[in-house]
Amino acid sequence: MTHMNATLNPAVKPVEANPKATLESVGVRNPVTSARPASSFPVGYHDLHPDISINFQLNRFYGWAGDDSMLTEMREAAAGVQDYPTFTKIFLELGDKALARHETLKGAYFLRLAEFFLFTKDPRKLPTRQRFVDLLLGHFQIPSSACSRIPYGSGWLPAYRLTPAQPKGTFVVFGGYDSYIEEWLPAALFFRDAGYDTILFEGPGQGASLELAHLTMSPEWEKPVKAVLDFFRLDAVTLMGFSLGGCLAMRAAAFEPRVRRVIAYDICTKFLECFVRSMPAQAQKQLLDGIHASNEGAVNTFFASAMAKSLLFDWATQQGMHITGLTTPYAMMKHYQQYATADISPLVTQDVLLLAGAEDHYIPVHELPDQIATLTHVRSLTARLFTRAQQAQNHCQIGNMGLAFRVILDWMEGLGPIEGPTPC
Repeated sequence: MTHMNATLNPAVKPVEANPKATLESVGVRNPVTSARPASSFPVGYHDLHPDISINFQLNRFYGWAGDDSMLTEMREAAAGVQDYPTFTKIFLELGDKALARHETLKGAYFLRLAEFFLFTKDPRKLPTRQRFVDLLLGHFQIPSSACSRIPYGSGWLPAYRLTPAQPKGTFVVFGGYDSYIEEWLPAALFFRDAGYDTILFEGPGQGASLELAHLTMSPEWEKPVKAVLDFFRLDAVTLMGFSLGGCLAMRAAAFEPRVRRVIAYDICTKFLECFVRSMPAQAQKQLLDGIHASNEGAVNTFFASAMAKSLLFDWATQQGMHITGLTTPYAMMKHYQQYATADISPLVTQDVLLLAGAEDHYIPVHELPDQIATLTHVRSLTARLFTRAQQAQNHCQIGNMGLAFRVILDWMEGLGPIEGPTPC
């Protein structure tokens, strides 16, 4: 998910913490059952750049690599950089230098950080994306036998299955608006090593399904979930979506009974609200009034003006139209209205876990009680609000992902095995 703040925001000061703290130091066990153990996850949200959006992405990809030297390198490299072309050039070079030193994980996430901010039509984008994917698969020794292409519509969905010797259950995970599922491999190995048959996939509008199979995003997420469950012949799973996936997971659970437990990591009840959240109040009102009045001309004019003034807004708008396959900002915004959970939440009957960050700069914290209020027929409901004191106040708990994973694992194990036939 992107952030719409077009100016630097030095008033936002992320919390510093012990950069050497790891998964184990916050009580998260990390059992090792494979030749290459799952990664540990550092604790601490660091002040690396004054722009809230760039700072979040720097912390995000550091959190996956967990290499402390990245903090110094990123802080020094990004200092004073306020435009994307310079930023991407610097981080492509950092990635190449790290790879030349055989620092594979660091180099891979530097490349991903650079690629994240490349425009969709930049000829470097797809080759850099593929380098990142190949580096991650090689580093974590993911065999080709673990990779699948699931037929779907006019294309296919990529999936990875990581299975322990004696699985406790099946855990199916997908991402959100702008992630690649390979980013999540360190976490997938953690859950695999904790005993869960772990399946990662990308649906329409995500990763390889978008860039290689040319499938654009749809809110009808029960359809790709059905395709995945059918392909692997699964009849009882725990389903989790992260970021925008927290909205999509609720939709899938409402219409797919083979989903027996569902996790929103984090909650997302109104994507359109999240998309416009960081705009000034007057700009929000102007844009939303145009959308609700179906004033296509006014909305497109608003975007044209904003895109001319802000490189970030220009990038985010182009990225959004690429993901949705739509050709105008107005069509994109009307499409985003469909990503909401209020109408379908009463249909959810499973065990549900909701996660949220108290200071998530994408998703307003009020969406947590909003989501709770509409889940009126669930089997059980557990909610967790992560705070600054835990270094987990941010979107998807960037700063302490290990804590979030511990909460998820404890919740699944606390419910015990999924038993009995899937209800009709």
